This record gives sequence, structure tokens and C-alpha cells, in this order.
Amino acid sequence: MQFIIVGIGGQGILFTSKVLGHIALKKGQKIVGSEVHGMSQRGGSVISHYKIGDYRAPLVLKGQADILLAFDQMEAFRNFDFLREGGQAIVNVHEARSFENDSLKTYLSEREIIVHKIKGYDILKKHMNGNFLFLNVLILGAMCGAGLGNVTIDEVKEAITELAPARFRDANLKVVDLGYEALIKA
Repeated sequence: MQFIIVGIGGQGILFTSKVLGHIALKKGQKIVGSEVHGMSQRGGSVISHYKIGDYRAPLVLKGQADILLAFDQMEAFRNFDFLREGGQAIVNVHEARSFENDSLKTYLSEREIIVHKIKGYDILKKHMNGNFLFLNVLILGAMCGAGLGNVTIDEVKEAITELAPARFRDANLKVVDLGYEALIKA
């Protein structure tokens, strides 16, 4: 399985890769990956290439990713071309009208790409007093709610319990459930 995880600096892309890697290693699976930081410290693009299985090279080729996790909708637009035909994406949406673009709709339809949208900022404003530091675990929960990634919500929660700093553990676990619930009902 090949993942592309995208966002902007400070959104927790690397922690997300770490959680997925932790789960895969516990299952005895092989993992390989690479991060491209760009101008991440200035709010620039961050992309993580991540593979589970018998792969040798860390980079996911354009048109080969099974899953795109996008913490920012603009980064999703820039990276949809990594998805294979029939691939799926979890996208944090802040401006739903952007998805009404005819060219984008045609591209996604022709490639049979399924986009699962989650209003991450709205959920975090409502339930976490606008603390957007938890967006990464919200997206992981949404991925499980959509049935993607061959990981369960319990596996994600166990990994978060083991990897998250103690002072953030309970909040992370609350938010991963919020993401799961947002897409399990969708």
C-alpha cells in the first residue's frame, strides 16, 4: 500500500507517518518512506511518501498512490496526480466550493478517484477550542472511518497511546474518535 501524506509545516505530517509505521511494524510488515520538508518552517508544503509492503524505493511515483491524506485542501489539489486510478483521498476541506471546479470534477471522475471530505477546522473549533494541532490524528481517525489504509481505529489509538507525549495523549484519543465518527457516518 502506498500513501502520500501532504499538508503545510506544523500540521503533524511526520507524526502521522510515525503512527502508520508503528502499526505496520507491529504487524510485521515492511515499511519504507521519505519526507520532503520544503519550506515547512514557514508554512510551506510538506509531503511524506510512505509505503507498506515489499518495496525498495521510498518515493511514490505519480499515479501510483493508493491513498492521499491531505491536511490542507490546496495541498490535495497539488497532489491528486499521485493517486492511482481508483485511489482514495481524505481531505481537510475549508472551502467546499473549490471542489465544484469542472476540470477537477472531470479529472477525479475519469480516474475514479474517491474523495472523502472532512471539515477538520470546523470540528476542531467546535470540540477542541480551535486547537488545530490535533488535525493529524483527526485525519487518521477519518481514514479509519472511511475504511482505508488497512488499519483499524483501535490500532491507531494504541499507536497514539504509545507515541504521543503524555500531556497530549487524552486529547489525541478524543480527536481520533471525532475523525472516525465524522466519516463512519458519511
